[in-house]
Amino acid sequence: LIGVYTNRHGERWELQLKGSGKTPYSRNGDGRAVLRSSVREFLCSEAMHYLGIPTSRAASLVVSDDDVWRDQFYNGNIKKERGAIVLRLAKSWFRIGSLEILTHSRELDLLRRLLDFIIQEHFPSIAMNDSNRYLEFFSTVVSETANLIALWMSVGFAHGVCNTDNFSLLSITIDYGPFGFMDSYDPNFVPNTSDDERRYKIGNQASVGMFNLSKLLQALKPLLDPRQKQLASQILEGYGEHYYSRFTELFKTKLGLLGENENDNFLIAFLLKVSLLC
Repeated sequence: LIGVYTNRHGERWELQLKGSGKTPYSRNGDGRAVLRSSVREFLCSEAMHYLGIPTSRAASLVVSDDDVWRDQFYNGNIKKERGAIVLRLAKSWFRIGSLEILTHSRELDLLRRLLDFIIQEHFPSIAMNDSNRYLEFFSTVVSETANLIALWMSVGFAHGVCNTDNFSLLSITIDYGPFGFMDSYDPNFVPNTSDDERRYKIGNQASVGMFNLSKLLQALKPLLDPRQKQLASQILEGYGEHYYSRFTELFKTKLGLLGENENDNFLIAFLLKVSLLC
């Protein structure tokens, strides 16, 4: 993270370099990125923006003189590739994992301070003096995550690595790694060649979203009283309904269906099954 920029419209963007150098969180800690993956991130993040899907943006791409060694297909065939650096932007780069790690290490004072900062900066509808602010925060993240994954599904986008460290607290698409778009409908579509167990296949994305939100709730629990914990669990239980409602709404729009009809969902499921058979 290299800084924060406020544009002429008053929008605040955090600027981040991907592929610029050493980090303990990348392959062997080299912190580099190859040109092919950098081009893909640049193009896809901009495409997702213009598809109307919340996402990080790409501002520039610079080709590096450094050689980067990568095993592209995870088959032991390591090759030298050209490196690159992407300057990418987001309203925030905080993820579910940003809170998880603090709870895990029992840094609860820092957890509270960080969460208050995130709410104050990015959730203006939540009052900082509200004793239920963490509950309101969780409720917003649950509904917006359901919306985001429904949007992914509406364009056939598979993220590829849907762990808690790749799920934004602002419910935007971040960290374009082994993503992919389906050419034709296939719930078993996996863009990540290293995902041998098909954990993050496109048909699992909604369920993985639920799993990640349950991890977020676990991270928040030290800051919640018993009543709030119970309410938070009820909010999490409503995730599936949020997702299904938004998914149905998006596919009805794609099909040009107007009003409400009890057969709409059957039609959507039927057409998806037909496209699978084709």
